[in-house]
Amino acid sequence: MAVEWNAGAQDCVASPQPPIQVHRYNPRTFILRENPCATPEAPFLYLLAGSAKALLIDTGDVASAQAMPLAETVMALLPDVDHAKMPLLVAHTHSHLDHRLGDAQFEHLANVQVVPADLAHVQKFFAFAGWPEGLAQIDLGDRVVDAMPTPGHNPNHVSYYDRQTGLFFSGDFFLPGRLIIDDANADLASARRVARFVKDHPVTYVLGGHDEMKASGETVAFGSHYHPDERVLQLSKQDLLALPGTVAGFNGFYGESGGFVVYNQNRILLVAAIILVCVLLLLVVLLRAYLRRRRAAQRTLA
Repeated sequence: MAVEWNAGAQDCVASPQPPIQVHRYNPRTFILRENPCATPEAPFLYLLAGSAKALLIDTGDVASAQAMPLAETVMALLPDVDHAKMPLLVAHTHSHLDHRLGDAQFEHLANVQVVPADLAHVQKFFAFAGWPEGLAQIDLGDRVVDAMPTPGHNPNHVSYYDRQTGLFFSGDFFLPGRLIIDDANADLASARRVARFVKDHPVTYVLGGHDEMKASGETVAFGSHYHPDERVLQLSKQDLLALPGTVAGFNGFYGESGGFVVYNQNRILLVAAIILVCVLLLLVVLLRAYLRRRRAAQRTLA
């Protein structure tokens, strides 16, 4: 993981950036990052190849193949099997657009299967028994990846554990930065299930869907195309084991716990909307009062 990720630029027009960066973790494992100049979300995608097929986790935030040649890049990385590119399975951590907009680049390619990111298709494909409990296995040929439900950030969130490398791919469920929790009870249950699982499994690194934190501990500004001085992407097994405590201390609205910013986006947006409505109502009241005073003053002058 000795890699320096492209930081984007303060002026992306004046400082053109390559749209995608590829880090070769080992000969069969690749980490791809969409450049902050291409999308401020700057998501991370993961490509794992076995001896029979490969798995791509997430397709990022850019649909256009011209702006983001994701499929071209991924297919070039795939090894050959029987004089053709290795079959590819495309799956997701969850259904938010910044993790699946690139799907269209893969949907019509030969030997590529894209699993739709909605809950019904996820449950059907992985055959999860009693969602959100249970595990599913993806056999890539001499390489098995465990898929486990981790709802909380998103109702159909799935995390992945690669038995070969010990890498745990946590999507937006757990990442260095903002932990956005949609359902606190589901998130806490997921954190506890994950902690029980990793307790008895070797975890080399925990790799999330974004890196939103500076080395200083501050979060990168929303919507920024420039991510200078980012902290390293990888989190540790100990961080993952501590996650239930981080989530259990969440007040349901906003807080900082365990070095992470934790909040419920929907509730914050609701409060912001209520404040906006109150401000607008206050402005209407003040405007009506001003107009009444003005009319009264005009009558007096008349």
